Amino acid sequence: METSESLQSSVPSQPSQPSEPSHERSNAVPRARSAGPVPPAAPRADARERDESAPVRGAGGAALGPTGRPLVEFPDPEPLTSHGPARIIAMCNQKGGVGKTTTTINLGAALAELGRKVLVIDFDPQGALSVGLGVNAQELDLTIYNLLVERGHEIHEVITPTSTPGLDLVPANIDLSAAEVQLVGEVAREMVLARVLRPVLDEYDVILIDCQPSLGLLTVNALTAAHGVLIPLECEFFAMRGVALLIDTIDKITDRLNPRLKVDGILATMYDSRTLHSREVVRSVVDHFGDQVFHTVISRTVKFPDATLAAEPITTYSSDHSGANAYRQLARELIARGDAA
Repeated sequence: METSESLQSSVPSQPSQPSEPSHERSNAVPRARSAGPVPPAAPRADARERDESAPVRGAGGAALGPTGRPLVEFPDPEPLTSHGPARIIAMCNQKGGVGKTTTTINLGAALAELGRKVLVIDFDPQGALSVGLGVNAQELDLTIYNLLVERGHEIHEVITPTSTPGLDLVPANIDLSAAEVQLVGEVAREMVLARVLRPVLDEYDVILIDCQPSLGLLTVNALTAAHGVLIPLECEFFAMRGVALLIDTIDKITDRLNPRLKVDGILATMYDSRTLHSREVVRSVVDHFGDQVFHTVISRTVKFPDATLAAEPITTYSSDHSGANAYRQLARELIARGDAA
């Protein structure tokens, strides 16, 4: 065994002051003694990430999707030989920032890719849907507001084609915020939008209404006009809290104003498979709502705001991106469920 002197002699030494060894030791930071090798740190109890390289499989060996159910592939639908009558779907959630406008734009574009003729209605005074499709509604003389509160206008005057073939837009701007006040005194004020849409029902296959983040009179109008409701739900626990209130509102409208209205499905958005939180939220939603939750899940990605900035759907902005493919799958799933033509 080598002595400590021989080990030290094999390491190049630095010039030192041999006359002041005690002074050097006194300035050095004392080192804690170790009783042995330091064990690796245990993972934290609230660890948020996991390895996603391998697919999750169920008891029977089938690959499971993000919702915890077996993965389902939805086939491309048969092409249509004619258009109409339209099925009206309200994109609704009273919480803001859950992906209503993003879903309206990209689901509409994905349905148009499948040969469906789609009309999207901007029913939010913020006008995000119009901006996201490249329309500056502030410069328009006629918007959805004029159709709601003024006589003598017809919806064909307001419909604006978009850069996506088969996808048309009814734009909105900040003027729409005054409509709720002006409609209060109207007879059958909850049914004004249904009257506005009636002339174009036979011209489109799907009409998507992008609702504002509230349960006010505009949203009630959208739900009264609609055949179904699609609820985008951000994968956050705070977003879950308002779903029960929204379902209660939908039940009241079904009972009092629109007996045909039903919940088409709940769409998990802004999903991040790396986080335990996202996975727990999706699991909880599936436990509560079962098959009402779409198999399709929309993951969080920077491509969505990038596409919005470019004023086009992600299906054309980044056609091969997973986000574009997710909305194509949602379109196929919606058709397979019978909730779209």
